[in-house]
Amino acid sequence: MGLLEFLYNTVPGRIILRPLSSRFVTRLSGFLMDTRVSKKLIDSFVKNNNIDTSEYDLSQVKSFNTFFYRPVKEGMRPVNQEADALVAPCDGLLKVCKIKKDTVLSVKQSEFTISELLRSKKLAEKYEGGMCLVFRLCVDNYHRYSYVETGYKSENRVIPGVFHTVRPVALEARPVFIENAREYCLIKTPNLGTVVQMEVGAMLVGKISNDDAMPCEVKRGEEKGHFEYGGSTIIVLLRKDAAVINEEIVISSLEGIETPVKLGERIGTSRCGM
Repeated sequence: MGLLEFLYNTVPGRIILRPLSSRFVTRLSGFLMDTRVSKKLIDSFVKNNNIDTSEYDLSQVKSFNTFFYRPVKEGMRPVNQEADALVAPCDGLLKVCKIKKDTVLSVKQSEFTISELLRSKKLAEKYEGGMCLVFRLCVDNYHRYSYVETGYKSENRVIPGVFHTVRPVALEARPVFIENAREYCLIKTPNLGTVVQMEVGAMLVGKISNDDAMPCEVKRGEEKGHFEYGGSTIIVLLRKDAAVINEEIVISSLEGIETPVKLGERIGTSRCGM
């Protein structure tokens, strides 16, 4: 039995899990990962996770955390700018789910409702029949993320919570997305209607760091923020008929398989191209 299976699927493990998923432990971890001495962890982290460092700019790395949200070199994440393109806002593993009667059956068999996710039944009703796109970032992924589309964003809403891991073993055992700390905004766009873009924290993620907290104009592919240490998730909610997702992604999602994607990559067609 692996460590995460022990923590989430046994009684002793769940007793240990409670303090591990607390805000205090996550903030303490984040503080330690910001120290200069944490740089000593980088080499083993790179080796253990088979990270290709050649595509990243490492000139400003001063701690483990600054390595974790390292920027890519210019040109390494080209953003598809075709007018009808729906693009990935981050690197990660993508699963697409239909929203039916407020409910989403997400990665593996983790079920949650949009109203619980957003803490707003009124807002959730607007996404009935739409799509929920779940981008699960693993520790070896690029941990900066961008705006999914051009438009006008709202003020960010911050929802405090705990910090479970977002790996499948936890998603099967707990309603992770509605328990974890998260932050979201609405983006009014000409191509996709009003989109929800949400960042979800995870175990040992010290911080969800968004660049723009207040309303402003944003552009597709423009950097929105970054996650500090740990796995994490981006969730995008689309209204009914806002876009058509690439067939291979839909088929894989129906089979419970996540599709690897890169920031800026085309994953579907917006309604302006229909």
